[in-house]
Amino acid sequence: MILEGLVTTIGKEGKIHVAPMGPRVETSMSHLLLRPYSTSQTCQNLLHHPEGVFHVTDDVTLIARGAIGLIDSPPNMPASIIKGFILNESCRAYEFKVVKADTSEDRVRLECEVVKVHRQRDFFGFNRAMFAVLEAAILASRTAFLSLEQIEKEFTKLSTLVQKTGSEKEASAFSLLEQFVRNQANKSGPES
Repeated sequence: MILEGLVTTIGKEGKIHVAPMGPRVETSMSHLLLRPYSTSQTCQNLLHHPEGVFHVTDDVTLIARGAIGLIDSPPNMPASIIKGFILNESCRAYEFKVVKADTSEDRVRLECEVVKVHRQRDFFGFNRAMFAVLEAAILASRTAFLSLEQIEKEFTKLSTLVQKTGSEKEASAFSLLEQFVRNQANKSGPES
């Protein structure tokens, strides 16, 4: 199955990089299969420094901000086994090492072994608004691949869920994603 979360890696300059990612996992969580695009910062970081941390979180604002590149230096602590960082706002964190990399395709296959598990707090759970923000974050990260019309159509459906079942936190995260998509549309649209 694919488990949505956040991955932290270290760039060549030693700075933390945060990106939403959905690795393929088994319930044992002993291994992760990451499939980042070869051009992504996460991929470049993991090929240069083959260690990172996968985070499970119920903070959809963190996921939304990560999806659109608005996380510079989130509160974190050092990992204990690998050279990396654990996000303070995660429920669980899985330190991992890349054990095999296949770079023959545009989506690189990174097989990872989990070397340490951290349980920081209970997972609160997701309501429908949180799921909607998660889906919107995934759509927002795909503006280069999906049509604006398709994204806007999905956002309209998701907006109803956020309005009906969400708190101000989910509404704010969703609004941030809507603004990002609008900005992307304005960048790619005809100039006046």
